[in-house]
Amino acid sequence: MGNSKLLKIGLVGTVISALCCFTPLLVVLLGAVGLSAAIGWLDFVLLPSLFFFVALVVFALFRQSKS
Repeated sequence: MGNSKLLKIGLVGTVISALCCFTPLLVVLLGAVGLSAAIGWLDFVLLPSLFFFVALVVFALFRQSKS
């Protein structure tokens, strides 16, 4: 996978994860469609995914600066 593709995936994933973590966007959407029981599990999914995508961005930037 190329550095630019890794960087794009990491940035998009970081933005989406951050929007869902720090705003009630996902809570409102899940409540609207009747899946509010899943709201308790959001912290177990969103925070690790946010950390993963931030690490992916750092890794892509590291690879880009090395080459």
